[in-house]
Parts: sequence; C-alpha cells; structure tokens
Amino acid sequence: MRNNLCVIADINYELKTLDMKRNDISKDQVAELFATLNRRVEINSNGKPKYKWEDVQDKLQNNPDKVWSLYNMEKTGGEPNIIGYDIKSKEYIFCDCSTESPKGRRSLCYDDAALNSRKENKPKGSALGMANEMGIELLDEEQYFELQELGDFDMKTSSWVLTDSETRNKGGALFGDHRYGRTFIYHNGAESYYASRGFRGILRV
Repeated sequence: MRNNLCVIADINYELKTLDMKRNDISKDQVAELFATLNRRVEINSNGKPKYKWEDVQDKLQNNPDKVWSLYNMEKTGGEPNIIGYDIKSKEYIFCDCSTESPKGRRSLCYDDAALNSRKENKPKGSALGMANEMGIELLDEEQYFELQELGDFDMKTSSWVLTDSETRNKGGALFGDHRYGRTFIYHNGAESYYASRGFRGILRV
C-alpha cells in the first residue's frame, strides 16, 4: 500500500465540477482529508486491509460532491470512516464514527418544521436541515444499533436518529445514546435541543 505522502502526491483533483456553494474546499484540504481517511482505513484494518484505499480514492475522485460532504463531516467533528460496502450498489458506506456526537452539530432541534415552530430561543438550525445541506442522511434506528456493534458511541452525549412519520406527526422525534453497556432509543419533542445532542450521518460513495 502506498504511504500517505504518495497518496497526497497522486491527487489531481478538479474542484471546478463542484457548484458555487461548494467551492470552499481547496486541493490542499482534499489532500489532507484523503490522508486522514487513508489512515483510518489502515488503523481499523489491524494490518489486514478490508478495503483497498486506491479503490476508495478512485471512487471519491469521481464523486467530488461526496468529497465535499466528507470534508464537512470531518470539519464538524464526525470523524467519518468506512463501516461497510454494499455489494449490489458497489458503494462504500461512510459513517460518523466520533466517540461522542459530533461537536459541530449539536444544539439543533430535529427538523426545520420544529425549528420554525419555536417562537423564541431558537437554536441555530435543525439536524435534518444541516444533514441536507451537507449531503448526508441521518442514521435510522437500525443503523444506529449497527454502529454501536462496532464500538461504544455516545456514552456522554446523544444523537438524533431518523424518525418515523407517525411519531413525527405527533410532535415527537427519536434520539439514541449508549449507557450502562446498552444502546437506548428515546423520544423527545422535535423542537427540543441540547448542548449534548447532535446527529450522526451516513454517506454512500
């Protein structure tokens, strides 16, 4: 496997394919992101790589919008990493793997409808709204439990999870955390927000 310096040197990335909103990422930042992702893949492989970084990099270079999304996952503290590969769609599955809920995505209510319903003391945004801007999706309940099988996450924080329409139509929203060696899914008013609650995202590349 090539070392990180070779990976960075090989990057010939054209940012002009990104729309104007997404031109806030430079080639140097892309190189740094790729090196970080490469290290994570190697660390998790325990000497036996499960995924070839060269294949992952090729996928990313052909999907600049996904690179932008990963950059913002990293920028907001998500520490994205590959947690799986979909054989049918031939997509790598990236997920926020930070130990606690991403620091740059906390103090958010669940969605924009909840945000607009608040008359005062509004938070800076919503989890679904921010996820949409980043081009990622919130983990649903099943995905959240699957993530917890890979380690212990949200032991001091909590994360909003994708909520079913029945619960949401009644004003609620779901979130999860990990306490006492177990993973829990709770409910809360969708308009609520806390400094210790953010959200985790999934991105297919």
